[in-house]
Order: sequence, then C-alpha cells, then structure tokens
Amino acid sequence: MIRDSKAPNVLPLVDGYGRRHSSLRISVTDRCNIRCFYCMPENVVFKPRDEILTFDEIERFVRAIVPAGITKLRLTGGEPLVRRDLHVLVERLSSVDGVTDLALTTNGILLADHAKALYDAGLQRLNISIDSLREETFQKITRRSGLDRVIAGIDAARKLPFHQIRLNAIAMRDITEPEIVPLAKFAFERAMELRFIEFMPLDADGNWETEKVLSGRETLHVLEREFGRAVPVSGNDPAQPAVDFTFANGGRVGFINSVTQPFCQSCNRLRITAEGQVRNCLFSTSEWDVRALLRSGASDEQIVELVRESVSAKKRGHGIDSDSFERPARAMYQIGG
Repeated sequence: MIRDSKAPNVLPLVDGYGRRHSSLRISVTDRCNIRCFYCMPENVVFKPRDEILTFDEIERFVRAIVPAGITKLRLTGGEPLVRRDLHVLVERLSSVDGVTDLALTTNGILLADHAKALYDAGLQRLNISIDSLREETFQKITRRSGLDRVIAGIDAARKLPFHQIRLNAIAMRDITEPEIVPLAKFAFERAMELRFIEFMPLDADGNWETEKVLSGRETLHVLEREFGRAVPVSGNDPAQPAVDFTFANGGRVGFINSVTQPFCQSCNRLRITAEGQVRNCLFSTSEWDVRALLRSGASDEQIVELVRESVSAKKRGHGIDSDSFERPARAMYQIGG
C-alpha cells in the first residue's frame, strides 16, 4: 500500500558541502537487451526478480522523499523498456505532487513500440543512446545487432511532442572518433541535441584505462573543424552535468566530461538501484538498503532518514582524477545509468 508523507516541512537533503539534492535516478531493472562493453559483460547473471523493487515500492519511495526536495526523476536501467508495463510506473510517478520533471534513458531498441504509451502516461523527456551510425561499429560496442531499431525508435519519438529528446554517445578513443561528425550531422538534421559522454570506469570487464578516454575537449575540436566555431551556451542550470555549445548551423552539442573535468561541486543527484540500494554518487563504494525498510513496514520518516544519512556521507568528489580513486565494485548496469 502506498503511503504519502505526512510531513509538510521536511528539511531538504543537503550534504556536508552545501549541495542540495533535488534529482533522483531510479533504476527499474538491471536487465538489458544489448551488451555494451562499457556497461556490462557478455555473459551476465541478473538479479532474481523478487529482489527487484516493485512499482508499489518505487512509488512509495518517491512519495516519501519528494517532500525533502526531490523534484526531478529519471528512469534508467539496464534497459528500462524491458521492464513490463513501464508506462504504468510512469503514470504513477507523474501524478506525484512535487515532481516537476520526469525523464527516461533508453537504448532505443524497444522505443518505437512504447514511445506513445510513455508520452501518454506523462513522460516529459527522453535520452536515447546511440554510439554509432554504422552497424559494424554498433555491433562491436553492443555485441548485438539492432541499429535500425534504435533509429526507428528515435523517429517514433520525434513524432510525439516530448519536451525534449536528446541523443547520448559514449566517447572512446580508437572506436568512436569516426562517429563524431556523422552523429552530429544526424542530430542537426533532426534538430536534436547530441551529448558526448566520456568513457567512465564502470565497465564490468574492468578494461577501462585513462588512455581510452576520448575527452570532451578533443571531441569539440573535431566538431569545430567540420562545423566552425562553437559558442558556449550561457544560463544553463549549474547542476546539469553537461557543458553545452551551439554552432552557426543551429546545432547544439553537450559534453559530459566526468573524467577530465569533473562537475562534482554542483552535483544534486541521488540514485536508487533496481534492488533498492540508495547511492549518493555514481562512483560510490557504499550503499544504503532502502528495500529492507520498504519491506518491513518502515515509516516515511525512517525512509527519509536513511536517504539523509546517505546524503550526509557524500564525498566532495568521485576522485577519478586522483591517485586515491577507488573503482566501484558494481558496473553501470548494476547501478543505473
């Protein structure tokens, strides 16, 4: 049974460095229909289904912590669209008083089949992952076929009046350099924003190395050689992870430079894994078990207190750029993108 918080004046979620947390990323599954090497292994054992939070539990958690200042939600995975009837959860979360932004990150494989139901249920924004426009490279990265289905999903989403649709591409040296300009042209022709995300040490196979990171600065230089000078976008939300630029042709590209230019000082995000572990950072080595509370009859106040404990323990930064960095034991698909 869902229980709304009864506390109208819950204190905001502020960590020891003054960062107020208003954004929650919710992983709805660790399962996926492709096997991108930067996210998960080729052969993977997923969590038993009874360990994954139910829609009731996800909604209960959201309703408990929204009064503490959470206003933005993003559904992730794994691949969230492999979770049956995801539009039902979207409808339930979109009805929570205080939620002002509801988004989804997807690989696009199943999007053509679900885009309208998601929009009708109240989804406002979409991020669609597409690392290559060549099937050969797509399969090298994902270890599966399906580029045509991703593009079909993008086309289906564009026919609907979502508030925003972004394309996400991982930047990896010696793999994605030839993809930079074609992806930008693809996005510009469709009046879509493109974001390049630096390759992060969250691959399950443990093959990440600093040398494999194609930096945002390098990617921007490639784009400027093709499209001319890029102009930084001013007035962005300081908590957003991307640095955005526009080109003379009207194209807009963002760069999430989490390795070479960490943006931890303005981070306002929390995460909950598919099996109900709260994380205060993508690279956290600690987790807080909210599933145990949800399944033991805990009050909303107890749930908020656990989240507050997680926020209080948040470090100043993830430390990828330091010698003391400790790689998380969990890969991206186990955490939530």
